[in-house]
Amino acid sequence: MSRAIFSESERDFLARMRVGRLATADAAGQPNVLPIVFAVDDRRLYTPVDSKPKRVEPRQLRRVRNLLANPRVAVVVDDYHENWAHLAWVLVTGRAEILERGDVYAAGIGLLRDKYTQYHAMPLENRLLIAITPLRVTSWGTFPRG
Repeated sequence: MSRAIFSESERDFLARMRVGRLATADAAGQPNVLPIVFAVDDRRLYTPVDSKPKRVEPRQLRRVRNLLANPRVAVVVDDYHENWAHLAWVLVTGRAEILERGDVYAAGIGLLRDKYTQYHAMPLENRLLIAITPLRVTSWGTFPRG
């Protein structure tokens, strides 16, 4: 089933899950996929460009360069089990924007800090934040309860 916003079960699932995969593509369509941490509210999915060690400056990261050239993205979050009756996933396709300040930025930073205790000690302010507005949300499987 597809829709433009998160259902309650999708939002609950995403709130519990710790890691997703972000897919971006450059202007020529060359894909890039990487694991991310994320948080969601009723309207967006947020992922930081945090201060974990990087080889280049934040604006030179491939995901940031890709988003500046092509804001279309996909994020998949899945829960794999050897018992396939318990598999579940949520796929978010949408448009990303890179934020550095403002109300949406502050909301995303707050959600990330609430979800990941690591961000209590790691600064997120003055870092880039990727905010994804879903255009389509697709899900499948058995969504476990917290």
